[in-house]
Amino acid sequence: MADGTVKMGQVDGARVRTLTERHVMNTYRRLPLVLVRGEGSWVWDADGRRYLDFVTGLAVTGVGHAHPAVTAAIAAQAQVLGHVSNLYHSAPQAELAARLARLSGLGRVFFCNSGAEANEAALKLARRWAWQRAGAAQAKGPVPHVVLAAARSFHGRTYGAMSLTGQAKYQEGFAPLVPGIVHVPLNDVAALEAAFTPEVCAVLLEPVQGEGGVYPCTEEYLQAARRLCDERGALLMLDEVQTGLGRTGKMFAFQHYGIVPDVLTLAKALGGGLPLGATLAREEVAEAFVPGTHASTFGGNPICCAAGLAVLDLLEREDLSGRAARLGQRLVEGLLSLGRRNPKVGEVRGLGLMVGVDIGEEASAVAAACREKGLLVNAVGDHTLRFLPPLTATDEEVDLALSLLEQALDWR
Repeated sequence: MADGTVKMGQVDGARVRTLTERHVMNTYRRLPLVLVRGEGSWVWDADGRRYLDFVTGLAVTGVGHAHPAVTAAIAAQAQVLGHVSNLYHSAPQAELAARLARLSGLGRVFFCNSGAEANEAALKLARRWAWQRAGAAQAKGPVPHVVLAAARSFHGRTYGAMSLTGQAKYQEGFAPLVPGIVHVPLNDVAALEAAFTPEVCAVLLEPVQGEGGVYPCTEEYLQAARRLCDERGALLMLDEVQTGLGRTGKMFAFQHYGIVPDVLTLAKALGGGLPLGATLAREEVAEAFVPGTHASTFGGNPICCAAGLAVLDLLEREDLSGRAARLGQRLVEGLLSLGRRNPKVGEVRGLGLMVGVDIGEEASAVAAACREKGLLVNAVGDHTLRFLPPLTATDEEVDLALSLLEQALDWR
């Protein structure tokens, strides 16, 4: 391929790996696979081998790979308008904002390109809101600025998002971090309340910690966070970058808990495979942003928003949230059954089709064994495997994944 492009059916896997190793910054521990095609729950590598994909780009391809409705929406919009500056209006962005507002109950949306950017916007919005509420520059006392976040959390790799992340391994070598962020243990109401000083302007939590090992918030904890924010005049912000849009068995994970946040961040599944993030907020909170306070060149790109509309159409029309709840229960029951037969399988945690299982040996080695058997899952931490199937998966595919995991454990 003299022009260096990768063409379907003509991919030289060795060449792709060589080019990557030579020219792409070494920020990932890449697996040896060169993936060239996807369809539904399956992907194919350059050697023609097929894999059951229960990673889905880390919860990105929630409606499966190359869904015809999403690809048609992308192609149609690309033929009309590929990009327009946010100095102007565009129909896909406006329609997607209205849909998200209706579904979430939060009236305003800021569009960006990723979950990290959505969380950066949330951090800026919280501090700007607190500053404005305190009377801006005329405030007599210190403006509340502290954001409480959870230990073991993950909110992204940009500076603000990394500083919000409650895992030191992601922050090593990058000090000083953004100040005014305090981490508290997840699901410890007393610790959360003790950290709630007058300087606190917001709390940011993942309803289910994904990168932290698939640990859900308890109902008591999230409701206590809502109550404390109301009592102390702070914002409750939820990072649903991974849990949002049907993944947990409801459109948004917060709907399991009987609360509504003030700010909500989304990305991953929203663009159906394209880079699209969003920060949603209540009307009176969103008013803290005015022209010049925040922006994104590519945020709300027409093609990405067209894909997002197609994703929401599928989620609503096919009740993929309900499907995730049912398939998630099937997956959890299968893992529990496997645990009764195999002592290597430990605790099973999760919500809907976001499931983690503890393994009594190195999780990355078990994930590699699964890959050899034709199943893609990923390790989070030393001893946890994470399952993120597409919401369009079938019962048979869930059962196959369980069978392949069992084979991988026996093989090891």
